[in-house]
Amino acid sequence: MPNSIKNIIFAKILGMSETIRIRQGLDIKLKGKAEKSLLVVEPTTVALQPTDFVGLTPRLLVKEGDRVSVGTALFCDKHDERIRWVAPVGGVVEEVRRGEKRLLEAVVIRREESEKAPENNACNDLSQSNIKEALLSHGLWPMIRQRPYGTVANPDDQPEAFFVTAFDTAPLAPDMDYLAEHYPDSLKKGLDVLSILSGGKLHLSVHAEKTQSELLLKSKQGILHRFSGPHPSGNVGTQINKTCPINKGDIVWYCGLPEVINIGQYFLRGTLDFSRIYALAGSGLEHPCYAKTLLGASVADLLGNELPRDGQRIISGNVLTGKAVTDRDFISFYDNLLTVIPEGNRRQEMLGWIWPGFKKYSVSRTFPSAFVPNEIKPEVALDTNMHGEERPYVVTGEFEKVFPFDIHPLQLIKACLVGDVDLMEALGIYEVDPEDFALCEFIDTSKTDIQRIIRNGLELVRKENG
Repeated sequence: MPNSIKNIIFAKILGMSETIRIRQGLDIKLKGKAEKSLLVVEPTTVALQPTDFVGLTPRLLVKEGDRVSVGTALFCDKHDERIRWVAPVGGVVEEVRRGEKRLLEAVVIRREESEKAPENNACNDLSQSNIKEALLSHGLWPMIRQRPYGTVANPDDQPEAFFVTAFDTAPLAPDMDYLAEHYPDSLKKGLDVLSILSGGKLHLSVHAEKTQSELLLKSKQGILHRFSGPHPSGNVGTQINKTCPINKGDIVWYCGLPEVINIGQYFLRGTLDFSRIYALAGSGLEHPCYAKTLLGASVADLLGNELPRDGQRIISGNVLTGKAVTDRDFISFYDNLLTVIPEGNRRQEMLGWIWPGFKKYSVSRTFPSAFVPNEIKPEVALDTNMHGEERPYVVTGEFEKVFPFDIHPLQLIKACLVGDVDLMEALGIYEVDPEDFALCEFIDTSKTDIQRIIRNGLELVRKENG
């Protein structure tokens, strides 16, 4: 048995939790952290986007012009129709948005204030089977994902563990304590429910220094893990790797704190409530703050008067793993952050990297600024400029400095590029997800889309395994 697992078991017997220190990583200090002021946003439109879900083949259940209530099924998984996505708000289906080859991209609902969530009978008999049935029938099941592959969890599987991560170390990430203090009862109920659903295999991850919520720190639901260190210590993949590593055939379920709260709200009150608190952050905003609104709210409604002009990029999620959106789009299902930063479409500077840059951000010590310890570096307003073009891979040894897994990152990337399934399995493909390579992509001197490479590798392995 690995020493890390032995230490966790020993700490659990003593009624305490060991601090797991992550040494490889990088904290990117960006300007524009959301201030703890809450803006209430009543969205005019919301949308669910099938493209947010890995491996989903959706079957549409509504059409344009249909009137829907909170909880009305909009689409389901064609391969398992028990898994459904439901309307987070009552109103009218305004648009069924399609892309190339009629790919279903979004189901847009225009909200009507008169539409309220119907009353349901809360599930009082909290058995595993009853909880699973309630989550499936009320459209809450997609809030639970699984590793490997990062897909929606299969209801027929029995996971080795269930992870809830209660902190986020990504750039400009929201303070999860702030979310917890707004929904204490729902959070506690959600943890109770997931503890039963997991068969007592619930793992709750907190930050050793930053997490201050008494509800989280004194939680008796499952095993409490304390983590410290730079990003990606807040990634669920890192937490799983350090406490419950995944081998071939193993399955681990996970979800974030916002999803736990939504699940808890239903089991607490018997009413579907898809309210969410999002962080609106980034150097492109004058007043970064938090916004209370509904799941899948439109970008235009969330940003309101602060909707950026040309020269700014809006990102659903964080700057490392999020996707670029416009004011016509909607925040993604699993994101809890909307970021606005300067666009990087300016011309390259004269002499480029040869020019001494005392104020330029650098990790590989190309510029003198890289010699300043990260602990005392000031916050910076980075843009999206890549400062170079894609080029052949060279072995620099930089990836290992920000990649905390006991895996050879460059070798795994190359195995994914050539599509060698056996080599990918031997190098630990089941333990990772694209977000785990986000920092590698950020510091990559070859400017390669590493997250896409890892996703393609995972999809190849998933198809090979049926």
